[in-house]
Parts: sequence; structure tokens; C-alpha cells
Amino acid sequence: MLYLEDLNIGDRFISREYEMTLKEIKQFASQYDPQPFHLDEQAAAQHPVFQGLAASGWHTSAVTMRLWTECFPIAGGLLGTESSLRWPRPTRAGDKIHVEVEITAIVPSKTKLDRGIVSYVTQALNQNGDVLLISTTKVMVFRKPT
Repeated sequence: MLYLEDLNIGDRFISREYEMTLKEIKQFASQYDPQPFHLDEQAAAQHPVFQGLAASGWHTSAVTMRLWTECFPIAGGLLGTESSLRWPRPTRAGDKIHVEVEITAIVPSKTKLDRGIVSYVTQALNQNGDVLLISTTKVMVFRKPT
């Protein structure tokens, strides 16, 4: 597990790959984002933006969270305080997603000496290197216990 003292600006973490299946895309969409371009191939093919079935951005985000927790093992968990999120390209069935995290800032707390805020940029990329999700996130990270 990683603590504040273990991290440096510029540190990078890369996850394993995760394949998005058509079944999983439709299952997630039917539960959480039931729009035709996530559920129906024919309707999605006619969509002016997606031009084919696309995973919900929230599904891509959930997979990204899973991969984050595996490749960026922060002691006490990833306790988010702020995030900005974009989906520049749709995730498709068969995409093999991996996550790349880069630390951009580390700010020790001035009032709570047992922690700090770590900022990082995350990209979720497919097998072709296309960026499917990009986020800027801040998490609270604890110092090593004394």
C-alpha cells in the first residue's frame, strides 16, 4: 500500500487490460443508462454522434475505477475529493481498456498533519491507444503511521 511519502510528482501507474463485452455493455446500460445508443445496435447505427453501439460513459468510468484500485494501491483507499471527467471517444464492444495514471501534484495538509491531497490525471485507453476517458482527480492520501 502506498502512503503520501511514497509518492512523487511524475510517478506513473499502468493497469492491466479489461475487455468490454457486448453483453456487459447492454447489461450495464439496461440497469443504469437505458438509452437506445447503449442498448440497440440498429438505433445506435443511426445515431449522428455514436454511429454504432457505445458503452455508457458511466460504464467506462466504473471500469476505470476498478482498474485504478488495482494499479494505484493507496493505503486507506482512493478517497476522492474532486474530479473532472471527459469521454472524448466512445467505448465499443471488444475494446481492451487499460488505465494510465500520472501524479501531477502533492500538497501536504497544513492543518491535518496525517494526510495530504494528491492530484493526478487518468487516461483510459483502448487497444489502439485511443483515449476513451480522461479525468483530473484529487484524492486524500494518508502519511505513514508513526
